[in-house]
Amino acid sequence: MSRLLRGKFGYAVRVVGITQGRKVQSKLLNYNREQINTVLVPVVRYYSPLNGKHAGVLKIPAPTFRISGRGIGMLVARVLRGALKIRYLLLGGAITGGSALARHYEEWKDALPDAKFLEEILPSQEELDAMRAKLLEFRDKIKASVPDFELDPKMLEVSEEKYEQLVQWFKQRLDDAVLAAEQDKEDATGTAIFSDGTTLEQSSCPKEELPAPPSGSSGLLHTLSGEATRATLDRRDSASDLMQHALSFSAMGSAAEKEREKAAEAESKLEKTTEVLEKDLENAQRENSALRASKSQQESIREKYESLQEELMQVQLKYQKEIERLEKENKELRKSLMLKAGDHINKKKIKKSLIDMYSEVLDELCDYDSSYDTHDHLPRVVVVGDQSSGKTSVLEMIAQARIFPRGAGEMMTRAPVMVTLSEGPYHIASFKDSTREFDLTKESELAELRKEVELRMRNSVRSGRTVSTEVISMMVKGPGLQRMVLVDLPGIISTVTTDMAQNTREAIRDISQQYMSNPNAIILCIQDGSVDAERSNVTDLVSQMDSTGKRTIFVLTKVDLAEENLANPDRIKKILAGKLFPMKALGYFAVVTGRGNKEDLIQDIKDYEEEFFRTSRIFKGGVVNSHQCTTRNLSFAVSERFWKMVRDTVEQQADAFKATRFNLETEWKNNFPRIRELDRDELFEKARGEILDEVVNLSLLSPKHWEDALYKRLWEKVMTHVFENIYLPAAQTDNAGTFNTTADIKLKQWADMMLPKKCVEVGWETLEEEFRSFMERAKASRDHDTIFDNLKGSVVNEAMRRHIWEDKASDVLRVIQLNALEDRSVHDKQQWDAACKFLQESVQEKLTATENTLREMVGPGTKEQWMYWTSPADEQRRRAAVKTELEKLLQSEYAHRNTLTYDELTQVRKNVQGMGVDVDNEFVRETWHPVYRRHFLRRALSKAYECRKVFYAYHQGLEGELGVDCSDVVLFWRIQQMIKITANALRQQVMNREARRLEKDIKEVLEEYGNDRDKKEELLKGRRVSLAEELKRVRQIQEKLEEFIQALNTEK
Repeated sequence: MSRLLRGKFGYAVRVVGITQGRKVQSKLLNYNREQINTVLVPVVRYYSPLNGKHAGVLKIPAPTFRISGRGIGMLVARVLRGALKIRYLLLGGAITGGSALARHYEEWKDALPDAKFLEEILPSQEELDAMRAKLLEFRDKIKASVPDFELDPKMLEVSEEKYEQLVQWFKQRLDDAVLAAEQDKEDATGTAIFSDGTTLEQSSCPKEELPAPPSGSSGLLHTLSGEATRATLDRRDSASDLMQHALSFSAMGSAAEKEREKAAEAESKLEKTTEVLEKDLENAQRENSALRASKSQQESIREKYESLQEELMQVQLKYQKEIERLEKENKELRKSLMLKAGDHINKKKIKKSLIDMYSEVLDELCDYDSSYDTHDHLPRVVVVGDQSSGKTSVLEMIAQARIFPRGAGEMMTRAPVMVTLSEGPYHIASFKDSTREFDLTKESELAELRKEVELRMRNSVRSGRTVSTEVISMMVKGPGLQRMVLVDLPGIISTVTTDMAQNTREAIRDISQQYMSNPNAIILCIQDGSVDAERSNVTDLVSQMDSTGKRTIFVLTKVDLAEENLANPDRIKKILAGKLFPMKALGYFAVVTGRGNKEDLIQDIKDYEEEFFRTSRIFKGGVVNSHQCTTRNLSFAVSERFWKMVRDTVEQQADAFKATRFNLETEWKNNFPRIRELDRDELFEKARGEILDEVVNLSLLSPKHWEDALYKRLWEKVMTHVFENIYLPAAQTDNAGTFNTTADIKLKQWADMMLPKKCVEVGWETLEEEFRSFMERAKASRDHDTIFDNLKGSVVNEAMRRHIWEDKASDVLRVIQLNALEDRSVHDKQQWDAACKFLQESVQEKLTATENTLREMVGPGTKEQWMYWTSPADEQRRRAAVKTELEKLLQSEYAHRNTLTYDELTQVRKNVQGMGVDVDNEFVRETWHPVYRRHFLRRALSKAYECRKVFYAYHQGLEGELGVDCSDVVLFWRIQQMIKITANALRQQVMNREARRLEKDIKEVLEEYGNDRDKKEELLKGRRVSLAEELKRVRQIQEKLEEFIQALNTEK
């Protein structure tokens, strides 16, 4: 502690609480107060034992609030408030003063004297305008003359002295003219109104005394001086009239002096107004002359433009014809070279063009998703328009062939048709899924192509639909064709007719929106120019899908009809300027796609189009620019835009498919880690192999296996007939002869009518059962794949349904069976024993079945009731009572016949009634049949046991002496031999013919299923299949895209 006090360790004792502080202070009594305080540092805890003494510790100190004082901000606010008050005062004063000033002005104006009498004294406005016009005309003539005078080459030859004299003379004449104009206040008689008393004639010089111009001046000055003199005289005439009015006014006396002063002021104001108006008129005339000059210049420019435009069109047409001529020559040269080379040309791998590669990518996408629901943003040219607007004709003009079916007002385009245009030496067309090429230069093959397109369209429309989403893909190659991919869609309609499906209009709009929703699709909007613009449906749809117009090209068709129908060509100008329809577009084109004749050739239409635009007043009037005309210019523009879009977007699409492929591969690895990626076609081929393997295994079965299976199946099929229709009726006879006769008759009828067909059915069923057993064993194998179960089952069912046994097989079996049944001689002891065993087993099987039937009829016995706590039903009790009485009857008569007499029925019914059970005769008969069957079968079974030992007696004909009748054994031996022979014959048919025919049927079914895409999708389904299918498609698309991008970059 002393060390702590001395601070040796440099620590202080922290005391928590008052109690601990007191304890520490008591221990430090020997030290003074200052030392203790330096060591102890009290720490206050903010809790209390909740007594009054320490309650103050829990009190929370009150918060302190700081009140900010008013600073310089308040001073600034007061200054602003005072300034705003001053502004309001100033504004109020200005408004009030302005209103007072306006009121005083009105009062002053009302106090002025009426000066309407001056209107009769002063000249009218028309006279002033005429005088001002003459002065302006005089001024313009002088202004126009001075520059000519100064720039006259003749005047440049005059000496400077002559020139100065001429200028002085001209100025003098101008001063004299001005002086003459100021003397207009004298009357015509020379009365003086000026202060000096001179008259107008005295102050002005006569015309003859005017100073002559200096020598050397041209005749132009004489003309100018004459004009000035005439203007001065006119001014004098007007001034004389004014002076006469003024004299008459002065006669009124001194009272009118003030009025004359006011008139003078009004005159001065009028002169000022006249000067202002003269300046305005001068400016207006100057602007008018400038406008006239500009208009004349524009007219000359327009004439030059029209001539240049016409010349440009002529040059374009000439250029196009030259290109076509060169293309034809090139085509002929290629043909001749190939014919000359013949077989000597080595076959080389043809390099695909860019458009072919791009078309393959689009075909893969169509197969990948025919409903166009994938996020495919690859560029296409989508051709949309109202029905019968000429969109198909535009596509044919671009393809330079009439490849589509045509109808008069009927819907012909029922499905999207994707046409890939490519340049090639020969003008041919082909479908994606066919190897046939149609020569488009031959009209016969063109007709066949149109029929094929129409057939494919109608086949694509199923289940009552009018339009389909299935894409018909075709390739068109030819010289001069622009490389691009176009999709022709069904035309937009506004009314659904009775022969269409109800949802046709919505279906067409949905298809169009699906294709136009692609942000990289180029929309070729076709509008019929011969109908009113207000009837257009497609423009609203296009404006919704591409509001900015960055990927839309507008095409106005049937311009020749529009020129005939429209009185105002400005309407066409508005359409092609994008000012009429509520849509925007990259470009606007006007085309002519026919003359209304279906049989016109493409070349005839092109010539007609060129001739129309050459002579059209719309074209000559500057309504349509040359680059907006003809389908050739349209195809150039569309192709250029298409390839620009392709180059800008194809790499982004390739990256998108890369990401999709990565996601699909990751999902496959997580869900199916140890399974190979097999698409639907590969899975089908694997299942095909497994099914054919089982067919091969079927042919490897041994003959004994087939015979045993057929024997067992045959007996199961005929056993019921043998017992019910042959054995039981024959057994009711009294002796062996009658038994054999009855059996022979029954067997002969059976073999002639039913038995052969039954045996053929047995053979077919056995073949099916064996094949299905192989399929079931394959399912139990370790490497079985459950994904094939539906497919295998469907193939087997369909093959078995088609498989039909040969017709002659039943005839062959009939002969064999009759021969076998006619033999009644058992040859050896082994066959006899086999027949006895066969009889025993058959009877025992029937006996077991009969006892089961009886047990169900009478219910559980006493033992079963006690052991299993069951009780019979009321009907079962009655049947048990009847059964007991019937058994007593059979015991009394062991060889009873199979029917009951009326007396026996009455006796049994009365006995049962005596037991308290009421039954009728029919109830007794129903119980009798199984009871008697069991009795009969037991008797037959005992006879079979007895016949085992009498073969030698039978062989010697002594069985009658032994008292044993073995006709039953002989009958069953005959049936057994017949079944064995039949099984052998069926086995031969199966192994030699039917198994092979079944294999053929299975292969046919597999071939049909392999070509049926829908069937494979129905039978092979699940996430594993769809994922593998999608993954394969994405890989193919990505590979083709990468190949296309590489070729595109190489071409760049």
